[in-house]
Amino acid sequence: MDDKDILGHIDELIKTEHELRQKLAAGELSGHEERAQLRDAEEALDQCWDLLRQRRARREFGEDPDGSAARSVSEVEGYQQ
Repeated sequence: MDDKDILGHIDELIKTEHELRQKLAAGELSGHEERAQLRDAEEALDQCWDLLRQRRARREFGEDPDGSAARSVSEVEGYQQ
């Protein structure tokens, strides 16, 4: 997956977030369903942003960005800000 593919996936996940919020507002989803699906989308977004940052860092330091790999949700979600 290259940077363009990752950014495309990020755009899709953002659209999914918006659709979930709209469905909740329209009464098409329960709050529980929305939260569970939203959590999944947010975790996938965090993984994508992490992978994109890895690729950019590798490129910046003269390394092959294709050597980057998606990290697990538990690893990405466990980062300290």
